Amino acid sequence: MLTTDFIGLGVAGNFAGHLEQAGEAADFVKVKTENAVQPKAIFPFYVPSQQLSKDEQFLSIYPISNDRLQFPNNADNLQIEPEIALLCDIQYDKTMQETTQKVTALLPTHFAAYNDCSIRRPNARKICEKKNWGVNSKGLSTNWIVLDSFTTGSNIDDYHIACFHKRNDVLSEYGIDSPAVGYSYFHQKLLDWIVDKMNYQPDQDPMNNIANLLEQANYPTKAVISIGATRYTEFGEKNFLQIGDISIVAVYNGKQYQHSQIVEMAENGIFAQDISALVQKVI
Repeated sequence: MLTTDFIGLGVAGNFAGHLEQAGEAADFVKVKTENAVQPKAIFPFYVPSQQLSKDEQFLSIYPISNDRLQFPNNADNLQIEPEIALLCDIQYDKTMQETTQKVTALLPTHFAAYNDCSIRRPNARKICEKKNWGVNSKGLSTNWIVLDSFTTGSNIDDYHIACFHKRNDVLSEYGIDSPAVGYSYFHQKLLDWIVDKMNYQPDQDPMNNIANLLEQANYPTKAVISIGATRYTEFGEKNFLQIGDISIVAVYNGKQYQHSQIVEMAENGIFAQDISALVQKVI
């Protein structure tokens, strides 16, 4: 279903308190927002282009895996970031007599569990420098759930995001079990905001110019967009991944399953087929 010709984008700061827990709030001090709960920026984690500048060339490496995480060679302080990812069709205005095309709409078709696994690099210039350090540095479930729509009352509204960490067969809750509707920006409000950032976000401070990246990728027609990490438990905030650990993100229907059932599935390593589960071993 998913080929390598999509663009991969993430939303920073779309769940209240996450940036502060991750020690990244200071990165966005200069980024102006219209209100206190508005996300801070979008960032690229994968761009299907061999034409990128030297500073952005690393983004052309396909980073997604559904079963493993490659521990970086030159860094530690690696944390799971449990999120929902949307698979979207991208529409452009191709009637304009300009060399660049503007994004006019994002049309989400599916959603899935996603791990925006991140290196806590306090001196990184850009958000994206913490996100893609090569192959197997991101996580995406192969079980995509069809969206019936992305408006209030749609099927995604019933879903929750749970996150666990396992080391030496000891399971710990890493992220606070959170409803999808707990995102600060959601539904069409989120899509409109992302479209604006895809067209007009400047290459400034921690941000990349996404319009420029879209042009260099020859205007991809699909995007995988991770819409923000949930808050950590006390354990998740203070514990970082090590080689041999297991990272688990589960996106499940809260009307069909209790959290305790998800914990039991995580313990056993076997999830029901209607749950979008992502289980990755750190190698």
